[in-house]
Amino acid sequence: MSPLNFTHILTQAVDELSESSSYKGLFHQHTDGTPLPSARALQDIVELSRAILFPGYFGNSTVNSRTVKYHIGVNIERLFDLLTGQVLAGLCFTGDGECTCCTELQREEAALIAAKFISHLPEMRRTLATDVMAAYNGDPAAHSFGEVISCYPAIRAISNYRIAHELLKLGVPLIPRIITEMAHSETGIDIHPGAAIGSHFTIDHGTGVVIGETCIIGNNVKLYQGVTLGAKSFPLDEDGKPIKGIPRHPILEDNVIVYSNATILGRITIGQGATVGGNIWVTEDVPAGARIVQTKAKK
Repeated sequence: MSPLNFTHILTQAVDELSESSSYKGLFHQHTDGTPLPSARALQDIVELSRAILFPGYFGNSTVNSRTVKYHIGVNIERLFDLLTGQVLAGLCFTGDGECTCCTELQREEAALIAAKFISHLPEMRRTLATDVMAAYNGDPAAHSFGEVISCYPAIRAISNYRIAHELLKLGVPLIPRIITEMAHSETGIDIHPGAAIGSHFTIDHGTGVVIGETCIIGNNVKLYQGVTLGAKSFPLDEDGKPIKGIPRHPILEDNVIVYSNATILGRITIGQGATVGGNIWVTEDVPAGARIVQTKAKK
């Protein structure tokens, strides 16, 4: 085939890919001067947050008790600048892929949100400390808190979730979902930032866990790998499209354990202290203290 024929093929592909009908819903119309969310900047934000929340384990490993205040101060200053920019990008980015004009008011709002987020980091650390404790106490193979923080994928996924959930509560669009999906890609644990999760939460092993947007999880809850907390069905509007934002995922009360590959669907309640065995499909409420396991096959 001659170079001329190659040119014809390439030109035809360009023409077809440039037709507006082919990229409807897939095209982002950028506006000059309007920032876009940056995956690299958001990764830096997560790493800075981890370095602040777990000093010495993430970020600068030479930090000690004499220099910790300096290191945290430097990290918080950088976090504030980066986060303000990314929150602004989220506020300027609409759901239909269009950029809105960023106003001075939006810039002030972004800075205020970043400051509020940073003010909540002490409480976030206290909650994450309980998650580390739950992982350590729940796994006989764990030899120290340091091992849990450094090695366990659950801590990475849960820390991303808690960062993203706080940003979501502060009204930041888009950015929280990107942050939890980063953890999803890294660990195989998919926690929607809209889920509400209490303290002392842990996921053993972790890969394949899915926690839906409207899940409510109490304190001292433990999940194993492959657990799905999902929706049973999607109510449709008059156009046949799923209705957004309605409660459709499970509620797990305090002290619940769900073993590997269990699937819990719909707006049902797993009562306090209940245990759900592995490889079970649950679509109805489970009473407090109940133990749900597979029924043995009868001969």
